[in-house]
Amino acid sequence: MGIPQAVYLKIEELERKLHSFQQYKEIVLWFEYDLYDQTMLSYLLHYFKGQALQNTKLNLLCIDSYPEIEHFRGLGQLTSTQIERLSGSWHVIEKNELQAGAQFWEAYTSTDFRHHLDYLQADTSALPFAKAAFKAHLSRLPSVSNGLGLIEQTTLETIRAGVEHPYPLFREVGDKLHILGLGDLEYWAHLKRMTEGPHALLQMSGATTFPNFKQHDEKFRDGVLSLTELGIKVLNEEVDWALLKQDEFWIGGLHNPTGKQARWRWNPTSETVVEIE
Repeated sequence: MGIPQAVYLKIEELERKLHSFQQYKEIVLWFEYDLYDQTMLSYLLHYFKGQALQNTKLNLLCIDSYPEIEHFRGLGQLTSTQIERLSGSWHVIEKNELQAGAQFWEAYTSTDFRHHLDYLQADTSALPFAKAAFKAHLSRLPSVSNGLGLIEQTTLETIRAGVEHPYPLFREVGDKLHILGLGDLEYWAHLKRMTEGPHALLQMSGATTFPNFKQHDEKFRDGVLSLTELGIKVLNEEVDWALLKQDEFWIGGLHNPTGKQARWRWNPTSETVVEIE
């Protein structure tokens, strides 16, 4: 996303806060079900697993629904009154949850594909939303059918259905892929990648730049996105984009080059990763 790591993570400030946890009698972790939240939660559980909690009581509140919200996407949808009703509904974090969080984090950050595959077979019942979130993580890999990850696939399908402006597109794709917990800057980075290079899937008219963490061009709001000829062919599974695209990207700890070196693919039918020769 072009954000310097220190700026994005605010590492020093956050780490100081985390390392001083023993000054608090009680800590409540509030999280949601999506990949973005499950990844942060697993990092914290991994950290606390290696600490002596002493007199600090560690609690967890993690939900995927709320009675009055038809399409629950996150805690940010709730009013202050609704949030207040959740107070006290958390539970004390047990050792098996700390272990499960550590297992998720170690698999997610591993550079070895096999660790990711092993996690799909692991018992993750201690964290009920972890398995679905981890599958969503792997679904970002190129698919076996056309080399598109889930974000690219859903984006092209949504544009083909008639959603052509960036912000409505982000809302619709975000709703369809709510399991990912996509942020806007992250999504713009995906869109930018799809419009770049000789093998672009998309073209944009009416705007020339994508927003970044420092600046925003109002013309971007009125930009119009459309599928290129290649984008249509890839969406129709006539061409494998991963074999054409000459770049590399990361998902979690996985460094996944494209082109002929793209050995690992996501199979959406079996919901697993396969290795191709």
